[in-house]
Amino acid sequence: MKRLLLMLCLVAGITTLSKAQGGGQRRSPEEQAKQLQTQLKLTDDQTTKITSIMQMQSTKMDSIRTAANGDRDAMRSGMMTVMQAMTPKIKAVLTPEQATAYDKMQAERRARMQNGGGGAPPSPQK
Repeated sequence: MKRLLLMLCLVAGITTLSKAQGGGQRRSPEEQAKQLQTQLKLTDDQTTKITSIMQMQSTKMDSIRTAANGDRDAMRSGMMTVMQAMTPKIKAVLTPEQATAYDKMQAERRARMQNGGGGAPPSPQK
């Protein structure tokens, strides 16, 4: 009985941790566009256009995931290509000020990913 209770607590703890860290949950293109709308102060028209761009990207990424069949390197290279193609399309919808802010957001995101995906920005190097 104690083992069962311990196992349940362990599973509950792992589940809570994975949800707190965004454990594998991908946001929909609509959610991503809404987040950009808030961060970049997009108009409704811009948000609609960006949602469409992100939906196309999402469809391509899903097909890459399926085609890679577990090959992480193939999946990573395919997704990088799709993401690099999406950035100019999004920036074409943005004003120059929004595009600058978008570039800054992308740079911060890359820095977090290189830092192991943690929420804190990388510490300055000495």
